[in-house]
Amino acid sequence: MRRQILALGLMFVAAFLGAQQPGKMLLLGSTIGPIDSGVVGALEDAYEKETGVRVRHVGAGTGAALEIAKQGSVDLVLAHARALEEAFVAEGYGVGRVPLMYNDFVIVGPAADPAGIRGMKGALDALRALAAKGAPFITRGDNSGTHVAERDLWIKAGLKPAAPWYRLFEKGALGNAATLAFTDAQNAYTLMDRASYLGARKNIRLEVLVEGDEVLLNHISLILVNPARCPQVDHAGAAAFLAWLTAADKGQRIIADFGKDRYGQALFIPESREWKAAAPK
Repeated sequence: MRRQILALGLMFVAAFLGAQQPGKMLLLGSTIGPIDSGVVGALEDAYEKETGVRVRHVGAGTGAALEIAKQGSVDLVLAHARALEEAFVAEGYGVGRVPLMYNDFVIVGPAADPAGIRGMKGALDALRALAAKGAPFITRGDNSGTHVAERDLWIKAGLKPAAPWYRLFEKGALGNAATLAFTDAQNAYTLMDRASYLGARKNIRLEVLVEGDEVLLNHISLILVNPARCPQVDHAGAAAFLAWLTAADKGQRIIADFGKDRYGQALFIPESREWKAAAPK
């Protein structure tokens, strides 16, 4: 019920903002991790500076963001849960699924690492070790992209995690930073995208313990809301913004450089078709 109330509140905010300057503002429903990292704001600011078009975002887990989009309260969606995205498109609410960027998930936990998973090469083996030892593990449990990815990994590992060691963060809909803070306070483990971890690192003691496995890749996509289902959306404006985001010399270049000045590494890797086509052969 709490998540439903949150989603309804976000729908109201989106509808309110969209009504302020019709034709002059685009609304993006975005998963929270890229917002927390700062890359969404950087892209919005650069687009406004170049085109004069304002873009503002409504942040929610992927599941909630897609529900907001079904109401026509946003013009496009930034998401990272492929199964949910494909269902959204198949139901007629979205126009295609366009690759934008990716980073990776990591398993973080206490520096002492009582479960002994540090440095394990296989993320699934690490999850099995956590389950076998009953190590406290925090789940967002909110049908966000992070939660969906975590749930899929447990399935791939052949496990059904359960209490008492598998613990739901009841305020998981608040996002990754809040989840990391709660996990840190519980001296527990969790799955998190690297950008969110780096953004919160100075405020927590958790360390990256397992990384680099291919199953941990975190692909982030764009979806235009279908004007046939939601005629109030600014489809042309959203399509122009999408084209800018995926252009090799525009949004993709900003993504490729974002984070290097603060963290010494880019937080995301561009993945649009245009970026790949422009890459040296």
